Amino acid sequence: MPATAPPPHDPSQHAQRYAPDDHAAGRTLLVAAAYVVLLRHGPDGPEVLLQLRRGTGYRDGWWATLAGHVDPGESVHEAAVREAREEAGVTVAPGALRPLTALHRFERTGPPVEQRLDAFFVVEDWTGEPVLREPDKAEQVRWWPLRSLPAQVVPHERLVLDALAAGTTPPPFVSLPS
Repeated sequence: MPATAPPPHDPSQHAQRYAPDDHAAGRTLLVAAAYVVLLRHGPDGPEVLLQLRRGTGYRDGWWATLAGHVDPGESVHEAAVREAREEAGVTVAPGALRPLTALHRFERTGPPVEQRLDAFFVVEDWTGEPVLREPDKAEQVRWWPLRSLPAQVVPHERLVLDALAAGTTPPPFVSLPS
């Protein structure tokens, strides 16, 4: 039996299914973010590119992967490609994004906007040499041996990086209350 293509997306159908204020009435406002774990082979094994955060208001002074929020009208894959380019000046083809895990972070009694869904991708193939591109958000970028990370890595990112360093795969989905 031949496969049939799904019907084309009709934006007018979306308006018929959901009211404009459908996100209201106590529903979660889920914030999606894309994380890019750039890996390369170093003299002592795999190395990961991290940036030292500053001026962001969140975990400044801590090391972090390339990451950022998904913009309106953008897929998580598009956000990952964009963030790699904006933060480190590297070009990542969408096909080079290898899904790693997703973390659901939330505060049980926090505001609705504190529901976070973080999609992590490993990238081992890109073009360009990583450099600091957003000095207002990071102090420096540096390659770190995956098995010898600095003490202050953003905790939810550390969870993923430690699993990679141990040679294990992080669970496909982790829920982390704060």
